Amino acid sequence: MAAHIGEGSGDYAALLSAAQAEVAEGIDRLFEQLLTIPADPREPLYRAMRHAAIGGGKRLRPLLVRAAADLFHIDRALSLRVGAAVEAMHVYSLIHDDLPCMDDDDMRRGKPTVHRAYDEATAILAGDSLHALAFEWLVDPATHSDPFVRAELMKELAHAAGPAGMAGGQMMDLAAEKSNFDLHTVTRLQQLKTGALIGFSVEAGAILGRLPPDARAPLRGYARDIGLAFQIADDIMDVEGDEALAGKALQKDDAAGKATFVTLMGLERARDQAHALVEQAVGHLAGFGEEAALLRAIARFVVERDR
Repeated sequence: MAAHIGEGSGDYAALLSAAQAEVAEGIDRLFEQLLTIPADPREPLYRAMRHAAIGGGKRLRPLLVRAAADLFHIDRALSLRVGAAVEAMHVYSLIHDDLPCMDDDDMRRGKPTVHRAYDEATAILAGDSLHALAFEWLVDPATHSDPFVRAELMKELAHAAGPAGMAGGQMMDLAAEKSNFDLHTVTRLQQLKTGALIGFSVEAGAILGRLPPDARAPLRGYARDIGLAFQIADDIMDVEGDEALAGKALQKDDAAGKATFVTLMGLERARDQAHALVEQAVGHLAGFGEEAALLRAIARFVVERDR
């Protein structure tokens, strides 16, 4: 399901590959430091958090934080800390989504889900802890010297993770099993469940760069479009993908009777729509120069990835 990148595809691929590797290594290194296992009865909790957070995953959200922050020449040590916070929030959501009361999954990122590797109580606490730690890391002066910047980062992450964002989208996803959602409703569901944290990741770069909110419209448009393209690609992968590459069970939405972009649009129309959204996302970056190359490469990646 690869899209054609066009001129400079090799450059985009090389840029993306190098940035992905650097961000993934940096995030794992930070998690190693921030989730040091204590020599007390909390040890299983920290081991469970590390099981979920270290290694694997696309690290798309930290990569977006870095790419957006690079527009404003932000110290990459700072954007990496914000990336670790948003990744902690993302991993918390995966731990809870995998629970028997939610999606009841056995595998995530190619290894047993936390409630399978440990137990349900530990999984819930591991998710709760990562949720809390995301804010603890953001409020730390090590993330940014300006308390107003730190406060805005926390406010926007809370909004993206709560009932007006990711949690609200998950509630809609649960309701989807008992409802016949139309395309508008499925789009709204995914804008909340998946798109909100992607949107925060891009917005975080602008916040670090102290870009005024009224000047962020192009970046918000970019984030909105790649968020939807990402989910459409996920729905396509759910039909065509390889479970070994995906590292998780596929075709679960179809088995549960949930409406998806593929069931509502058809495979080819969904694929065309994902590609159109990527082109639209790249178009939002027309006002930026070479400093937005990584953001453009990420937009291509969301429909080219195989997992």
